[in-house]
Amino acid sequence: MGFKDVKTYIQSGNVVFRSDPINTKTIAKEISGKLLKKFGFEPTVILLEKDEFKKIADKSPFKTSEGKTLHTFFLESEPKNPDLKAINEVKSSTEEFKLLKNVFYLYAPDGIGRSKLAASVEKKLGVPSTGRNWNTISKLIEMAEQ
Repeated sequence: MGFKDVKTYIQSGNVVFRSDPINTKTIAKEISGKLLKKFGFEPTVILLEKDEFKKIADKSPFKTSEGKTLHTFFLESEPKNPDLKAINEVKSSTEEFKLLKNVFYLYAPDGIGRSKLAASVEKKLGVPSTGRNWNTISKLIEMAEQ
């Protein structure tokens, strides 16, 4: 598709690349369309510029040295009617969360595998999302800086 310096990180759907000019919405639609033509499915592609990605990381309300316990869900758009009451009802007593526009931060110290909240974030927010743990976010920032 003409991107430069394309790098992937593990098998998680994370790709870092350079592109001129940058119009994230247009490029995301193009990538999704290409995947549909080549593989027969059309995933939601959420594309962020490096500076925006770094700002999201910097705004995290939770700090931890255990990167597997902090998760950031990137939302396709800002939820119009997020069901925060239902989110509070399903979260465990140890979990904490914060919704900031089109980003949902989740601190799950007991692990995301057992988290009922993590499993239902997309449904309760009403918008497509993709979540990454803090280890992955840190690595993607490192890759984008190179």
